[in-house]
Amino acid sequence: MSVASLSPDLLKYSKSRHPEPPPHLGTRYDVSGEFQYEPGNTIICHVVEGSRTQEVLIDARARFLAMPEAARLTFTPISSLHMTLFQGIIEYRRKPLFWPAGLPYDTSIDEMTDVMLERLSAFPSQDPFKVAVTHARPTGLMVEGATGADRRIMRSWRDAFADLLGYRHPDHDEYAFHITFDYVIERLEDEALPRWQQMLDEVAADIRERSPILELQPPAFCSFDDMNHFEELLVFDFKP
Repeated sequence: MSVASLSPDLLKYSKSRHPEPPPHLGTRYDVSGEFQYEPGNTIICHVVEGSRTQEVLIDARARFLAMPEAARLTFTPISSLHMTLFQGIIEYRRKPLFWPAGLPYDTSIDEMTDVMLERLSAFPSQDPFKVAVTHARPTGLMVEGATGADRRIMRSWRDAFADLLGYRHPDHDEYAFHITFDYVIERLEDEALPRWQQMLDEVAADIRERSPILELQPPAFCSFDDMNHFEELLVFDFKP
């Protein structure tokens, strides 16, 4: 398999092309793979417990774990599987565009979560949407609205949250929806990339065949201490 046949997403995980440390190493997790205390909040859609989708994603995750390079990754628990709809705040990102305007950057995460929860209590019902897998990368799955209408609705949810909460990340419009299986401790050697490309393509195709529309719970505002668990504080309503 030539370099030209490798996806741009996979090449981002090439050690020879990106010798720098992975971005969250040392704050979100350490070199042993242990998740670190990194409190924050977020708006996500959990995978429905006991669903066909959860079964399919567990199988996909097992394919990742079976790769020879799996020790270079640290995996999140199955119970935490989710798609992020809107990025909340986090301990190590206290700066403009990542923090609600007008609120002090030294406010504790717990206090900020209370303020944001109060604002979100007035969030109006939005249209429902359906989500499908587009492709896989070494850290999990890339997903998107199943149709053009779904994609527009998902972005309207994101815009509405930004307007209500008072901040927009620099990548607000480009942020790619995804479901995380793991984080990278050490990137991949070039010789491993072809077998990863094959596995990722097979996993994505299998999910699209077995669970073409992902079974996700309605969006929920969640708090977290690390990447192991996301506690739902407020579940948002879909329009009937």
